Amino acid sequence: MTQLQQLLVQAGVETAVDGRFGDATRQAVRRFQKAAGLEASGAAGKKTIAALRSAAPSGGAARYGGSGSATGSSSAKSLGDRIPLRPGMSGHDVKVLQDFLGRAGFTATVDGEFGDGTLTALKAFEAANTLAVDELVDRADIDVLRGLVRAGGGARVGATPPTLGRGITATVGSDGLAIAPADAPDVVKRMIAAGNKIAKTPYIYGGGHANFPNDRGYDCSGSMSYVLWGGDLLENPLVSSDFPSWGDPGPGQWVTLYGNTGHAYMVVAGLRFDTSGVDKDGSRWHASSRSTSGYGVSHPPGL
Repeated sequence: MTQLQQLLVQAGVETAVDGRFGDATRQAVRRFQKAAGLEASGAAGKKTIAALRSAAPSGGAARYGGSGSATGSSSAKSLGDRIPLRPGMSGHDVKVLQDFLGRAGFTATVDGEFGDGTLTALKAFEAANTLAVDELVDRADIDVLRGLVRAGGGARVGATPPTLGRGITATVGSDGLAIAPADAPDVVKRMIAAGNKIAKTPYIYGGGHANFPNDRGYDCSGSMSYVLWGGDLLENPLVSSDFPSWGDPGPGQWVTLYGNTGHAYMVVAGLRFDTSGVDKDGSRWHASSRSTSGYGVSHPPGL
């Protein structure tokens, strides 16, 4: 148990190293699992332990101290080999992070050292994309960042749906679920009802694909596919990069889809349905907007 807690600390997740698996340790495991794109069960199974060892300095081979302050350099090559990345870490994956941040418009010196400049760029990127603004580079950060970089200049940039008038814009209730406008088309109401069914289900990397439409949790494209399926607009799930070429190009009046190779989200009756921001709002429904830069844009025909 002490080793698990030490691995959590080394991976950047604060928890007491006391050898007891109590609620605090269980919550720390959940935080790491969420950051790593694993099912946030709180149980430290084989996948979680393997991910922790990869995220810890030197792939988990470092000598553990009580403070867990060692950060060391790593042989990790690809961005995502270690999750989460955090200040003080170094290595080739940090260089990739810095390069990707710069190519997405958030300049950071590409030196492989996660210092103050990289942290400033990271927080600016997170804020612009409605991600949790913190000191950790988690799975959600990497997916969105990689998608923005791969989209390059080919995606339609800045395309936003038209503003709906008062009384025909959906709202978010105190329970985090969407309230459909009375005058919305029936298909939009069905989509909103479907979104409400999974609005608070866990984020699971790859969720909503193999077990579509009934899964324990959904990733970004799985979530959108479920909503479109609920409106009888889709039979099989799509991946994020499919959405820009699905349906008709450009924003729709009632529904607009945004996608690239790393992330996807949608706007339904003026509300954003997006796995990014769940930590803040507790739901996939968000009244706030986000940057559309780097995303291909499409909409269901007629909507």
